[in-house]
Amino acid sequence: MNKFSSFAQFYPYYLSEHRHPVCRALHYIGSALVIIVLLYALWTQQWRWLWLLPLIGYGFAWVGHFAFEHNRPATFKHPFYSLAADWVMLKDFLTGKLKRKLGAN
Repeated sequence: MNKFSSFAQFYPYYLSEHRHPVCRALHYIGSALVIIVLLYALWTQQWRWLWLLPLIGYGFAWVGHFAFEHNRPATFKHPFYSLAADWVMLKDFLTGKLKRKLGAN
């Protein structure tokens, strides 16, 4: 098992596990749906929708890993770093920095 002493050490590993563009796209879809469902639940105060958050967030990502990357999600060994990295990867994609960071791996 890889040991990481910081998120800065973990993130390049995380990106190396997300090379396939469809896998990354499924992560982005899951993250976007998490935001939408969370905002909907907050806006309407219908808290019963919150149980969907892990199902949506992890479901899309895991399909990407098992069907396209053919690897095990980093969540299984590094749950907190992996959760943070999902959002950093989305931010890097939206800001145009992801291509450069993927090339550095």
